[in-house]
Amino acid sequence: MSDVLRDLSLKNLVESISVYIGFSNSLDLIRSVIDITIVAYVIYKIALLARETRAWQLIKGILVIVIAYKAGDILGLKTIAFILKNTLQYLAIALVVLFQPELRRALEQIGRSRFRNILNLDEENTVIQTTTVVEEVVKAVTELSKSFTGALIIIERDTKIGEVINTGVRLDSYVTSELLINIFTPNTPLHDGAVIIRANKIMAASCFLPLTDNPNLSKELGTRHRAALGITEVSDSIAVVVSEETGKISFALNGGLTRNLTPDMLRKALNKNLLERNGPNRKLMLWRVRPK
Repeated sequence: MSDVLRDLSLKNLVESISVYIGFSNSLDLIRSVIDITIVAYVIYKIALLARETRAWQLIKGILVIVIAYKAGDILGLKTIAFILKNTLQYLAIALVVLFQPELRRALEQIGRSRFRNILNLDEENTVIQTTTVVEEVVKAVTELSKSFTGALIIIERDTKIGEVINTGVRLDSYVTSELLINIFTPNTPLHDGAVIIRANKIMAASCFLPLTDNPNLSKELGTRHRAALGITEVSDSIAVVVSEETGKISFALNGGLTRNLTPDMLRKALNKNLLERNGPNRKLMLWRVRPK
């Protein structure tokens, strides 16, 4: 037994598996594993690109045809198997026509991407979604500021604030400026409270936030600003506030508050703290100004 264990090495094991499968040497086995891994990864990425598009429905329809063909062949249904077999023969040409918009969009995305982004499309998609959210928030806040409509938008980051989300009305919807403006329109059911954005989606509206206990705050700051500071003191979330009295835009982070922002300044602050904070030598916030 000891002799068997002594002779059992990784090299011998790989060679035994290679002989059993039919490979001439261990290098062929490694090459095949790499080959299969790359193909599986590409298929996985293609599935991610096709998800939630019309192409995904077409792919499911093709799978149904293939399964029906195999089932008909196994069960001896010759007529059905013959029809489906001939259908599949011309399916390759049909796919080019059916998937033409999706193929074009995928090739354009690959052409615009760097090599590292091609290998990690999830990260690139997240960046695109976050950029879109920033623009929608800035657009909504700008319109709310012009109409002197009070608003409080919280963007969750690493620290989860699920207990705050549970105090409001769950929405789980995409972030659009129209929806944000409609939520904060006075005399509507959801206008009172905060909107929570998590993972580039509006998770809930009309949420209650903890108020700050800072005794040195300016008397000009109302409940919205105190709630914005309160949530940023207990988490790393970002708070965007529109004053109902003055229409001014404020930005809160880590217990600090910056007031009287322009839309461009707000966009830069959001981009810096949501998109650039993971880069090298980046600070976690744009400003660290304590309200007086």
